[in-house]
Amino acid sequence: MKMIMTLALYALLAGGGLLICDGMWLKAKAVLAQHLLRQAWEETVRTGVAVKAWPWADSWPVARLRVPRLGIDHIVLEGDSGEVLAFGPGHLSSSAAPGGQGNCVLSGHRDTSFTFLEKLKPGDTLSIEAADGRSHTFQVTSTHVEHNQGLYFEQSDSPWLTLVTCYPFDAIQPGTDQRYVVFARLQEGRGV
Repeated sequence: MKMIMTLALYALLAGGGLLICDGMWLKAKAVLAQHLLRQAWEETVRTGVAVKAWPWADSWPVARLRVPRLGIDHIVLEGDSGEVLAFGPGHLSSSAAPGGQGNCVLSGHRDTSFTFLEKLKPGDTLSIEAADGRSHTFQVTSTHVEHNQGLYFEQSDSPWLTLVTCYPFDAIQPGTDQRYVVFARLQEGRGV
């Protein structure tokens, strides 16, 4: 009987350990990937050629996003699939290029790369460094919550930056039907 109890305890500990490791995997992958992505980003800016962070990567760095007030510094990848967002923020391919004319849409997971969105407020500044090495400063104009079915990103002739993540931030289940959206406008004389 004592042997069965000991084995059951070991099985519970092993199962608990596996659950904890599984829960930390997404966060650990995003943090570790940022190091490799930074190296690829620096090479991209230096050479002018898109460089993948690892040979089998589905995406490549297209921008660097910084939020000085919050100490945020993320490499942004092309695309917004689940595979891309597991490693960092992604650029919606059908939107304007980062730092270009029009509405540039970036998305990220609420529990990894875009946890900081809930701390942004109107007046905060964000910086986007484009692949050509030029930086563009944007100022947050508004934040709001929308249902993901009605989410539409307007095209614009002027430079805008739209950041999107799942909402609420403290939700336990993945894939909620609400999105937290941050709008930021290019500051005059600060880019493009």
